[in-house]
Amino acid sequence: MKQTQIPILISALIFAGPALAQMENFKTGPVFEDFGPTAQVQTDVAVSAETKFNIAFDVATKADAGKLNRTFESAARFINMHVAAGMPEENIKIAIVIHGGASHDLTNSKFYAAQNDGTENGSAVAIAELQKHGVEFHLCGQSAAAHGITNQDLLPGVKMQLSAMTAHAILQQRGYTLNPF
Repeated sequence: MKQTQIPILISALIFAGPALAQMENFKTGPVFEDFGPTAQVQTDVAVSAETKFNIAFDVATKADAGKLNRTFESAARFINMHVAAGMPEENIKIAIVIHGGASHDLTNSKFYAAQNDGTENGSAVAIAELQKHGVEFHLCGQSAAAHGITNQDLLPGVKMQLSAMTAHAILQQRGYTLNPF
């Protein structure tokens, strides 16, 4: 190791410690126990238990092979944090529109493994669990066609749409707003 690299390494270790310590504040649940961690915070604006959310998430970035897609985890985090804050789960409706490379994260084990050197789809279990809680998954048909994905290649419950643009337009007509995260 070069002498100029040592101070950089020491700085990285010093500043990483507090950041890693802060992550212990994040816990999963109450809806999803295996993913979607959140932290309790003292808020200045309370979210009423009467509030109803219809939220659409948009994802184009594929997860690393065998890993959970970050946007799917964000959807679980959204549900976990609001239910933990006192909102009834039935007041939260989530739809995820998937396009681009992220289309692969919606495929069954046979298709996914063939595309990822035999690796299992790290999002499959979470998708099934999210669907049990009413989360909808809408795949852009144009992206699916571009990636050679057919309806038979999809995980159960995934809805093939004409396009991501079409899915967002339909969801907007159903009262969904786009979450920018």
